[in-house]
Formats: sequence, structure tokens, C-alpha cells
Amino acid sequence: MASVSAPLPNSLHPRINQSTTVRSTPLKFTSTRFLTRLIKASTSETPPDLAVATQPGSGSKDLPIRNIPGSYGLPIIGPIKDRHDYFYNQKPEEFFKSRIRKYNSTVFRVNMPPGGFIAENPQVVALLDGKSFPILFDVDKVEKKDLFTGTYMPSTELTGGYRILSYLDPSEPNHSKLKSLLFHLLKSSRNRIFPEFRATYSELFDSIEKELAANGKADFGGPGDAAAFDFLARAMYGKTPADTKLGSDAPKLITKWVFFNLHPLLTLGLPKLVEDPLLHTFRLPSSLVKSDYRRLYEFFLESSGEILVEAEKLGISREEAAHNLLFATCFNTWGGMKILFSNLVKRVGRAGTKLQIRLAEEIRSTIKSNDGELTMGGIEKMELTKSVVFECLRFEPPVPAQYARAKKDFVIESHDAAFKVKAGEMLYGYQPFATKDPKIFDRAEEFVPERFVGEEGERLLRHVVWSNGPETENPTVGNKQCAGKDFVVLVARLFLIEIFRRYDSFDIDVGSSPLGSSVKFTSLRKASF
Repeated sequence: MASVSAPLPNSLHPRINQSTTVRSTPLKFTSTRFLTRLIKASTSETPPDLAVATQPGSGSKDLPIRNIPGSYGLPIIGPIKDRHDYFYNQKPEEFFKSRIRKYNSTVFRVNMPPGGFIAENPQVVALLDGKSFPILFDVDKVEKKDLFTGTYMPSTELTGGYRILSYLDPSEPNHSKLKSLLFHLLKSSRNRIFPEFRATYSELFDSIEKELAANGKADFGGPGDAAAFDFLARAMYGKTPADTKLGSDAPKLITKWVFFNLHPLLTLGLPKLVEDPLLHTFRLPSSLVKSDYRRLYEFFLESSGEILVEAEKLGISREEAAHNLLFATCFNTWGGMKILFSNLVKRVGRAGTKLQIRLAEEIRSTIKSNDGELTMGGIEKMELTKSVVFECLRFEPPVPAQYARAKKDFVIESHDAAFKVKAGEMLYGYQPFATKDPKIFDRAEEFVPERFVGEEGERLLRHVVWSNGPETENPTVGNKQCAGKDFVVLVARLFLIEIFRRYDSFDIDVGSSPLGSSVKFTSLRKASF
């Protein structure tokens, strides 16, 4: 559901022992109405006017019209040079910062990877500030067809021969049908989310405690990957993977399959002369992952039951629906949880004991005041917990890149100037620059846990855009905002709640990883109050 990238093959780690079943009493919650509101959407809704907050494309009389600076360079040579700068010579942050300095502009022309024989046209207009970025969400002005991964689209052989929802523009007939199916999936699973999350993540932290006691450190990545898939299978489909033919293999299979989708955008740390021609110049043959994908597909086809019945009512074949459910669950949601949960552990761990104790106090006191029950109303009262999740999504959005193609001529505004864009031009936004825009966020380069607490914090949420739209807007069948936007925020909050009901504080080691963060727990101090 969340439109996010997913992990690399070398991120596999030991997984939770699936033969061990730990179940806690299912959590009660007094009303499902709030959760239903969080994840509902109406197929009759029209897309909101996303241009209200920042007025992109309006053309301000106060801003000078500039020609878009930058150059694509010579054919073949220019795209290769930019690709090498992006991956090897500068890395993404400096790649963009150096060009902002060079052109004295946060809007400029540049080539984006991969180019080569994978992407026919690498030329984009980069939007690197919080004012210009939202034009990427305005489906009246831009098109999203086949642009989920950027300037190239992976072969449909990797998705059963179908163009999956993520690659469809809202103007295409199948878009509304498939997005409605995801809304139905979310609604149908709402009563399982709380109990299955607690059961699954209790198993996870029991496992982590044992590893920590035995080895002095405990990896979060591998066990966390397994827990995320187990939770999604249990909550969304009512299935425990260990009881099916899939067993405990899902994280390994997903990782390999996602790598074949995203390899043109990834770097594994190999020497440039080896890695660049291997990953960024030609497509890897999809036949090498066909059997792995088939195992995942069969799990979703056999486990989706009434969801596939609903798909047929919507005019979607069972086969196409199963491929879309696989993609939404494995690529989007599982990949998003993998990245986001590791980032939460990293950021809260680095923030230190003071923040951790404050979170523990807020979470436990709220649950205690409700007779020991966790409810949606109680979660909403945990303002610091909520703010920490949004700050993590602002600081390290799971998907850094967004793409769109101009449907018509219009004007884009940055803070300092306005620029004319022609119909057909590709637009690209690097989200960390938009969500760390110092003209919007005070102390933009700092992780500020309380940033979104209170009325002013609430107002800032319109600039948190990790979900392919503002946090203050809702996904509909008429826009490209993540169908599971509120689900992802909810489970991120549940994740922090599960940690701090069990522990007062924790310490971590953080290592480098090709995608997301590599995190190990070095201590877990159990709840003492």
C-alpha cells in the first residue's frame, strides 16, 4: 500500500524461528469506528485540490520568470557522467547540492539514472524545495503513467504480465478498480490489526532478547523482515505463512524479486567498473527470478479468498487481483515497514534515554488510564509518539524520489523564481530536500521529536509528503496518494508502543546498508515503572 522501495539481497539475516508460537491475549479496543475512518475511502470521492497550500503552477506576479537552468550534456556522455556522479563520485546528496550551488536554483535540468539501455530518456527537471515539489501530486497538471520507479519501468514479466496499480495513471480505467480493491482489503482487515500486531511483535522481541542474551548484540533487520511479513499475512489475509507452502521463505523471495525490479537504481558497494555495467546499463533477465515470484503469487492466490471475490465484483480477474495484492503487500507495504521501522529504531535510539523515557511514560500512562487497554482513541492521545513517527517520515522518507510528466504547459514556482514547463517534460523531486527545506522547517536538518506536537505542528503536516501527497490529504481513487497511508502511520505508532510497553530504553549500533538502515540492539532495559 505504501509506495515504497524494498530491500536488497544482501540485507538477508537470520529470521525468527517459525516453529515457536507466542500468542498474547488479543487486544481489545472499544470502537472500530476511528480505525475505519482512518483507512476508509470512497470511490465516489474526487481528488482534493493539492495545490491550495503552496499554489504550485499558479504563476506569482512577485516572482521573476526564469529559464530553467542546467544542461543535459552531450548525448550518451552527459547521462553517463551524471550517473557516475550520482552513484559514485558525489552520491545523491552532494550530487544535488553541488548543482543547486552551481545554478543558484532549486529547479534545474539534469539527467537521472539509470539511462543506458534501460531508460530511453534520462532527462528531467529536478524540483528540490518544498514549494515546487507538490506539483508532482497535481494529477490535473501531471501524469503518473509508468513512472513509479522513475525514468524506466521494470518488465511486466516481473509482475505476471500486468501493469500493476503503482504504474497506472488515475486517468486509466483500471486505476480506480484496483485502488478500490486495496481500500476494501484495508477495511476487511481492520479488526485483526491490533491483536496480530501485538502477537507478532511480541514474538519478535522475545527472539531479540534471546539473541542479545546469547551474543551481546541482536540484529533487528532479518527478524524484523520476517515479523513484518508474518504480521501482514496474518492481519490482511488471516494466514500464518509458516502453516503454508511458503513457510519462512517470504523475506528471501521478496528481496530477490525486488532487486530485479530496482537494480538500475541501486548500488551494492562494488567497484564502479564492475557494478555500473552490471546493474545500471542492462536489465537483468526476469527469468532468473520467475520461480521465486511464482511461489509468492501462489500464496496470495490461495490466501486472498473473499478479497478475490470482491475483485471479481469490481471487474478485475482473480489473476490480476492476486498479482496486485502481491505487489501492494510485498513491494509497497513490507518494503515500507522494513525501511521505516529500522529508521525509527535508529532515530529514537540515537536520540537517547531522555526521549525514550518520555515515550515510555506517555505510552504506559495512556494505556493505564484506559484500564490497561490500547484503543485508537488512546493512540491519538499519544502526541509525542505520533510526532516522532511523522518526524521520522519527514527526516528520512522511505521513498526519496517522485516522478511525473507534464500534461500541458504550466508554471512551477520555487521560493525564489517561477519556471515555465512544457507539456511532455519529465519532472523529478528528491523528497529529502523538500522535507528538509529550511524555508519551511525550523532546524530542518535536525531530528526534532516534538516538531509535530500542538497546533503549529499540525499545520506543518501538510509539508510531510512521504505518501505521494500531503499528510493532511487523503488517498482517493482519483489521486496517486498511497492507499495505505494511514495504515502505515498506524503500524509505525504501534511499533513504538510495543517497544516502550516492554522497555524503558535501549541502545543500538547502526551500520551502513544499501537501503534503509542496518541496526543492532546492544541493550534492552526492561520496563521498571
